[in-house]
Amino acid sequence: MKTKKIIVLGSCNTDMLVHTHRLPAPGETIMGGDFIMTPGGKGANQAVAASRLGGEVTFITKIGNDIFGRQSLEVFKRENINTNFIFSDAEHPSGVALITVDKDAENCIVVAPGANKTLSKEDIDQCREIIESATILLMQLEIPIETVEYAAKIAYNAGVKVILNPAPASFLSTRLLQNIHILIPNIIEAEVISGVKISDGETAKKAADIIHQKGVGTIIITLGKFGVLLKEKGGYYNIPIESKIKAVDTTGAGDTFCGAICVGILEGMSMVESVGFANTAAGISVTRAGAQLSIPYRKEVETAKKS
Repeated sequence: MKTKKIIVLGSCNTDMLVHTHRLPAPGETIMGGDFIMTPGGKGANQAVAASRLGGEVTFITKIGNDIFGRQSLEVFKRENINTNFIFSDAEHPSGVALITVDKDAENCIVVAPGANKTLSKEDIDQCREIIESATILLMQLEIPIETVEYAAKIAYNAGVKVILNPAPASFLSTRLLQNIHILIPNIIEAEVISGVKISDGETAKKAADIIHQKGVGTIIITLGKFGVLLKEKGGYYNIPIESKIKAVDTTGAGDTFCGAICVGILEGMSMVESVGFANTAAGISVTRAGAQLSIPYRKEVETAKKS
């Protein structure tokens, strides 16, 4: 029996973030400003976003048997996320991400995956029942691609809506894409998957068409300040973002967007409405520093939409 639940399968990291005037060049050392250490990882961020925005969330991940892992576990419990399928690795440390953010809110990120890279198909077998009973499975690419492909096939065959945020950018096999209902790439990720250089709305549509031909039904390309291109059922929709937003830090904005999309779908919103809801949530997140620290709660999104 299916329940209206979101399963997020993905990474869990601790983010170490430094603000700088500009991003350093290769080989260069520059002086930074404020330092923040906060829970992160694309999977964890998306799970927290979906939960704060009103979804019933189970998170599947793997952490190390260390202080970072234990701290992350406590965070998920406080966020009302089901932690019954968070595995612990006795040999590998928890994942860590080193993040630099400049004055224009642009960032560069290096991830040491740690225990994330050991999340295996055998682990997924222990989660099969809850995956098959869910409404949505949301995944990213900071865990082994073999694990992503395995979970996608299980969910797809069970009639679960499979959503993939293909980040970081990577080649995706046809067998994976054919088990994906909704793909949410940014410009770089869409270029890698489609082979099309995106420079405007028309080239974004061309990239979406090629991805659709590979087997994905719905494509949502996030275009930064140019908004979102949605391709669904043969139609294209250009959905703008709020132009008055002053970005402070874009870290985690895409994860907030993905979590919000899932909540919108779960609540019966159309895809256009879900993207609008997600744009509002992500727009709030970029006005704050940090990844999980910046994710808004449902009441904040509702207030912003009214205003």
